[in-house]
Amino acid sequence: MSHAKVLMYTTAVCPYCIRAKQLLSARGVTEIEEIRIDLDPAQQAVMMEKTGRRTVPQIYIGDTHVGGCDDLYALDGQGKLLPLLAG
Repeated sequence: MSHAKVLMYTTAVCPYCIRAKQLLSARGVTEIEEIRIDLDPAQQAVMMEKTGRRTVPQIYIGDTHVGGCDDLYALDGQGKLLPLLAG
């Protein structure tokens, strides 16, 4: 089963990034495109421009900006994560 593309803005030592990846993995996501803003500060500006937020992770599923880790878990709790991943 193919999933919608998952894009995540992250840093190396972000516990919320790790939790978000664990949840996505548990929901069958095998590939996450990561943009490391700690390695590429220009991408942080891009992320803030796109999302209006400065914290990581910032998660996109397909064209949908999910938000951060708490937002991802909330979406899952409402049963809306899997349909979004299904595209």
